[in-house]
Amino acid sequence: METNLPPPPPPLNPPTPPIIVNTPPPRSSCAGWKTFSIILVVLLLGSLALNFLGMLGSLLGGGGATGAQSGKHFHEVVVDNPTAKPKIAVLEVKGMISSEPWGRSSKSIADIIEDQLKWAGEDDDVKAVILKVDSPGGEVMASDDIANAVRKFQEKHKKPVVSQMGSLAASGGYYISAPCQWIVANDLTITGSIGVILHSINYRGLMDKVGVQPVVCKSGRVKDMLSGSKKPEEQDPAEKEMIQNMIMETYQKFKKVVADGRAAAAAKNKGKGKTLAANWTELADGRVLTGSQALENGFVDEIGNFQTAVDTTKRLAGLTGDVRLIRYEEPFDISSLFSLLGKSDAKKLSIDVGLQAPKLEAGKMYFLYYPQF
Repeated sequence: METNLPPPPPPLNPPTPPIIVNTPPPRSSCAGWKTFSIILVVLLLGSLALNFLGMLGSLLGGGGATGAQSGKHFHEVVVDNPTAKPKIAVLEVKGMISSEPWGRSSKSIADIIEDQLKWAGEDDDVKAVILKVDSPGGEVMASDDIANAVRKFQEKHKKPVVSQMGSLAASGGYYISAPCQWIVANDLTITGSIGVILHSINYRGLMDKVGVQPVVCKSGRVKDMLSGSKKPEEQDPAEKEMIQNMIMETYQKFKKVVADGRAAAAAKNKGKGKTLAANWTELADGRVLTGSQALENGFVDEIGNFQTAVDTTKRLAGLTGDVRLIRYEEPFDISSLFSLLGKSDAKKLSIDVGLQAPKLEAGKMYFLYYPQF
């Protein structure tokens, strides 16, 4: 018997046909490197063109576009009053004074300050210089280089240099300020600390604890003076005498720089500034002074801030009205980018304990205010 059954109902959700998407093949990773290479080439060509134009401008304009010693280019950055014609150059010494490269430059802070002073001296519109100092001091040689550059600048170009002390201008920070015609400090500035320090560490006791014995071969009996591997009783008394004589000789130079600088400033200022107190050498024993104490004893000429230094600088330079304040910056050089790309420093493990002590090198003398915590 045949039965006519109805056909089965259609499915509620019929299957959808598959969607075929034509995805482009992945781009080669070389395309990114090509783009990067093109950008570098464009930057390099641009840098070469700018350097060529700067050199051409310096030749046509009388050589005023580069530092006289190192050939470094500077950009003049306006700090205030861009429309004024007379200028006051503001040079900054901040942090430890060292012979190591400073900032992104390959020059030390002493070389940079010397170059900037020469630049300011060659610019007829620059009538004076303000040296902003916020430093605990530093290496003896680097501090002496800056002090000599300040003194020679004033003698050669007859333009006053005014030191404006920040929160800290001690030891080498005061050393570089002493030759300035005028010194302005805040009443809370930490300054003074006139003295010399040579720092070393004796680690022989630690070596004995771990069973390490030093073996030294030397050409003379004092060749290894200041060696940290010698027992204290093994140190030759002649070594201490030699080192102490070196320190005292440098200390006498420090006091001479202070005495000569303040005397020259007093002669130029014609009684309007301060002169050293009669007993000032008693205060030159390494102690620190506040700005008020320094003023009382003739180490500084005036209490004030940066604006005070600007007003005084205008008076010393015989300027009235608005003055353009400027500073100098080194432009970005494409060669520094390549040096960074080719530089691979070893990884270092550092622990931040909240203090950043100066890195003193053994065997070097320092004009440095360095409180040992």
